[in-house]
Amino acid sequence: MKILIVGAGGVGRVATHKVAQMNDVFDEVLLASRTKSKCDGIAEDVRENFGVTINTEAVDADEVGEMVSLIRDFEPEIVLNLALPYQDLPIMDACLETGVHYVDTANYEPRDTPKFEYHWQWAYRERFEQAGIMALLGSGFDPGVTNVFCAHAARNHFDEIDCIDILDCNAGDHGLPFATNFNPEINIREITQPGRWWNETNWEEVEPMSVHESFSFPEGIGEREIYLLYHEEMESLSKYLDLKKIRFWMTFSDSYLTHLRVLENIGMTSIEPVHFKGHPIAPLEFLKAVLPDPASLGERTKGKTCIGCLVHGRKDGKEKQYYIYNICDHEEAFAETGAQAVSYTTGVPAAIGARMIATGEWLKPGVWNMEQFDPAPFLEELQNRGLPWTEVDFDFTPKPQTNSTFVGDRN
Repeated sequence: MKILIVGAGGVGRVATHKVAQMNDVFDEVLLASRTKSKCDGIAEDVRENFGVTINTEAVDADEVGEMVSLIRDFEPEIVLNLALPYQDLPIMDACLETGVHYVDTANYEPRDTPKFEYHWQWAYRERFEQAGIMALLGSGFDPGVTNVFCAHAARNHFDEIDCIDILDCNAGDHGLPFATNFNPEINIREITQPGRWWNETNWEEVEPMSVHESFSFPEGIGEREIYLLYHEEMESLSKYLDLKKIRFWMTFSDSYLTHLRVLENIGMTSIEPVHFKGHPIAPLEFLKAVLPDPASLGERTKGKTCIGCLVHGRKDGKEKQYYIYNICDHEEAFAETGAQAVSYTTGVPAAIGARMIATGEWLKPGVWNMEQFDPAPFLEELQNRGLPWTEVDFDFTPKPQTNSTFVGDRN
């Protein structure tokens, strides 16, 4: 198959490296972004590492017409969208017009509203079905691998699920006082929203970053403070899996939180335009321009990430607590692809998601989320493509009544 990859940031770099290694299913690759020189640099790295030729082009993914022309010229079977979430719908429109399968890693977000939900993309389901093509949504790590982890747990380890806690820890250190590990604009919009979690029949909401816990992460990472956020995989998991409660938690350093509070207090995280020297500019867009480019952090970042799912429920009538997770080393990720672990953990699953369609293992017309398919072939590929996962059962010991939000201890 031919595959078109859109986006030449850190995730695009990793996914292109991985797709280049899948020449059993992809025999021609085109990498396109607004800045062709970025594509050319990635293509040269891939050629040096694997002897594989990557074609490159410039494209404005906001423009449906440009995407349609590029797709018709190259004639791919799959478009792998690794651009910004704002561009999901234009790229989906182009895939519909040209009859090409679609894969992304994050759900659509309007530019003028800090809100990310699946309903905009789920509305395409009938049109994709009628066109006989497939859209696979959220094929990153979280969302993506976490959805597959949850489907695996529900299918193989539980009869009933009471609660899923998705735990995302970046224990890496880049040595800078404040920088984000992926697009600053998207990152800050995400974490400054109110925290939300699914509680049986409705969404509960709290002030941003107001609920936090400590959790001891495995394999030497240790105790870290985790903060409750809203994250998109909870929307689909609460819809497609039978569970009572689901929450998402992420770690942040004290330095990061201090800088974020200051930036919020002076209005730099706002997306509402202000007039500066006769021109409207959103403060957050200006902040993105002055912060370090996440792609530049790879060489200086050390440490590990740990992302996984802690699941509590019952199997064969007995209480059970189960943890499935991946550890990824920043330096190892950079040595292989030239990108740090946050990009690596997103780019690898993106390439695997495209592979699932190419091989026919996950191929069904319509719009789908990851947990709606058999998790086994994806998890096997994950083990073999650089993101090995570990699963552990814990004896369940109910905690005494405290202010803790966790239901049990890991013994």
